[in-house]
Amino acid sequence: MPVQYVGVREEHMAVRENVGVFDVSHMGEIETAGPDAEALLQRLLSNDVAKLSVGGAQYSVLCREDGGVLDDLFTYRLGADRYLTVTNASNHERDLAWFRKHAADFAGVEVADRIDDYAMLAVQGPRARELVQAISDAPLPARMTAANRRLAGAQVLVCGTGYTGEDGVELLVAPHMAPTLWDELLRRGAVPTGLAARDTLRLEACYHLYGNDLSTERGPIEAGLGWCCREQTGFIGAEAVRAARQAATSDASGGAGESGGPQGAVEEIGRRPEKLVAFAIEGPGIARQGNEVIGGGEVTSGTLSPSLGVGIGMAYVPAASAAVGTRLEIDVRGKIRPAVVKQKPLYRKKGV
Repeated sequence: MPVQYVGVREEHMAVRENVGVFDVSHMGEIETAGPDAEALLQRLLSNDVAKLSVGGAQYSVLCREDGGVLDDLFTYRLGADRYLTVTNASNHERDLAWFRKHAADFAGVEVADRIDDYAMLAVQGPRARELVQAISDAPLPARMTAANRRLAGAQVLVCGTGYTGEDGVELLVAPHMAPTLWDELLRRGAVPTGLAARDTLRLEACYHLYGNDLSTERGPIEAGLGWCCREQTGFIGAEAVRAARQAATSDASGGAGESGGPQGAVEEIGRRPEKLVAFAIEGPGIARQGNEVIGGGEVTSGTLSPSLGVGIGMAYVPAASAAVGTRLEIDVRGKIRPAVVKQKPLYRKKGV
């Protein structure tokens, strides 16, 4: 995927106002199948896989024992004992090895690398579903579900998911059919959209980017992803996540967090009493990953928002500085830029 085709702003606004298409075929896919497939995924993934019905989609994180995040993933249940998990490209080989390592503990499961079997096109924007529906042989699956459809002569797994904050679908198709499908989408008005606009769109929506906002150095609670963690399932890292959740609750209620209690447990596994917040710069300047937040904290993602016209970003800050409306100062290449913590998401569609 190129950084841009014609320009970041033009591509960004095409997705916000009309429809864009991204070639995200660099993403990886892992298929898990067999009578123990659910049990394996329940052990690996932070969400409750047992609640995922056939045709459903589910977001989760993959954790180490200490709660550090190895990746964030989407899993689609294709059949009673068959699942497809989409990985981030840079983490695919590590994720696959992690899946295979833990599959050794389950007799009735097969883990297959499917990265070479799929190309992936993301069609996003207010007109995305209308455009794709026009070339589909059946109604498109609803949001957070997936189904096989024939699109422009190609057999496609259509997924009601995306990474832009807009409506749309992600299309998993055999690689040799992807160019034909891409050309048909463009012929019908989809604007080709590159990596830079993908980043500005996801950041306006406050979606995490692995390697920036997520890493093995912090856990899902600090990242604001406690909603996709179900510690009662016993996933790898569940105890560390539970300790972090309890510590966050204790901090919010004024608890002391003494050694031996929840806060002590978090410190033992190297976690920090931080939270990932969204912010907007007040005045000129664009914060970037690695910029220091004065008084504690670090910017993980930053850009100029084409929709809002200001510098925006996300940063880990001390829990005491995480409330919406808190004023921050960020060191942007030696210049101190004032910013304010904002409600997530930073961009909302009109009427929402």
